[in-house]
Amino acid sequence: MKLKQRVVLLAILLVIFIFTKVFLIDNLDTSAANREDQRAFQRMLTGLRVALDPRLEHTLQSPWEIAAQWVVPREVYPEDTPELGAVMHAMTTKKIVKADVGYKGTQLKALLILEGGQKVVFKPKRYARDYIVEGEPYAGYDRHNAEVAAFHLDRILGFRRAPLVVGRFVNLRTEIKPVATEQLLGTFMTVGNNTCFYGKCYYCRETEPACADGDIMEGSVTLWLPDVWPLQKHRHPWGRTYREGKLARWEYDESYCDAVKKTSPYDSGPRLLDIIDTAIFDYLIGNADRHHYESFQDDEGASMLILLDNAKSFGNPALDERSILAPLYQCCIIRVSTWNRLNYLKNGVLKSALKTAMSHDPISPVLSDPHLDALDQRLLSILATVKQCTDQFGPDVVLVEDRMTLSHL
Repeated sequence: MKLKQRVVLLAILLVIFIFTKVFLIDNLDTSAANREDQRAFQRMLTGLRVALDPRLEHTLQSPWEIAAQWVVPREVYPEDTPELGAVMHAMTTKKIVKADVGYKGTQLKALLILEGGQKVVFKPKRYARDYIVEGEPYAGYDRHNAEVAAFHLDRILGFRRAPLVVGRFVNLRTEIKPVATEQLLGTFMTVGNNTCFYGKCYYCRETEPACADGDIMEGSVTLWLPDVWPLQKHRHPWGRTYREGKLARWEYDESYCDAVKKTSPYDSGPRLLDIIDTAIFDYLIGNADRHHYESFQDDEGASMLILLDNAKSFGNPALDERSILAPLYQCCIIRVSTWNRLNYLKNGVLKSALKTAMSHDPISPVLSDPHLDALDQRLLSILATVKQCTDQFGPDVVLVEDRMTLSHL
């Protein structure tokens, strides 16, 4: 063989060797990442049941101090939370030392201070579990049980971006009224034999109070995030106009996502992928009301989109509002870790996992069966949407690696 032919042959073999090595390394890396996603999923399933047990491993700390230390820029609580049950037990049993109106927002709520100085937001029961909220997907009062279910779905999806929520029964006469501010107390009334209040908010009306069963009111309590983590409010780029006949740009502009990608904080960092995660989360729970969202202040787009205020969810199990998924099908990108988790939840696993996660809540059963069934059906729609994207653009474009090492110091 001539020298020139030998050189060409060696060059070809070298190219093949390099290509093979790169291909194998990439596959090994991908397999390692997938294996870690699988292990994380199994850990989540193992820790699904949260028994409300008051015992703490760190007896020198209060449950409020433990929960405050969990918060970091990309998580509200860590993956490994052996004391989650103790914190939630405290949320549902600690004495209420002060009760006030919850001014911000459009819906009725109360701000409670629990023993030890911890703030929680109380949302009262307005509907029976099997009540169907008709009309627009954002219609009706807030659903307290939706907050509980959404928190546990956040755990199951592995996002860990929702503040802790648990159901609680309160006696309005003996627990709330004696410690209520004048502003809140002035909204109390009696309807028949039931104690009621209407609070103060944009849509709060004396003619539309929330009423207890006698004096006992069912509701949800959401743990207030630590004051050292102030929040910043942002307009959601896929928010609705809430005006009949007036469409938002994303509702008619097929290239809208391209414009979003050119604006801060969506032009770099994790925020756009957080928006897409949130669209998936909201579609599953039926929440079409995320017109704004919160992140931690001065984060330059690096912190997470916090999954606050999920109560406009689980209103109508028969309504699948596809427009909630617009960030996903318009941008056609999704985190690999989110994609893997969604696939692990197929074939009824999601319904079963959520039912198990909520089983120890004081207001269990949290959701009716039609809502649980709807979750599994909506999951299939999400998977089909991603497949359409991969068919059109290829998995290398659609499936995006975005793994961040988190520190709990």
